[in-house]
Amino acid sequence: MAPSKSGQFQVASNIPDTVSVSGTLNFATAASALKAMRAAFDKHDRHTLDLSGVVICDSAGLACILAALAEADQCGQRVAVHHVPEGMQALAQVCGVEPMLH
Repeated sequence: MAPSKSGQFQVASNIPDTVSVSGTLNFATAASALKAMRAAFDKHDRHTLDLSGVVICDSAGLACILAALAEADQCGQRVAVHHVPEGMQALAQVCGVEPMLH
């Protein structure tokens, strides 16, 4: 997966069992990122969400990740989250939703 430019994101499902997210997850990109994650989880039987490529994440980006995880769970799909960036983890801790990322 190529590095994303600031203000952009990429969702890829080219690694078996994995949806990978990279770039910026913020208010400007969250809706599009959620739509792309939905499509990636819907088309494939994926059980891993890799966030190692996320370089910027605000509260809208965190909400996007949590929404994707909740939707997968409602469909009976258990998704493990890997490589949560420090900033996202700190934001999740402040918001009291950190356990949802594990």
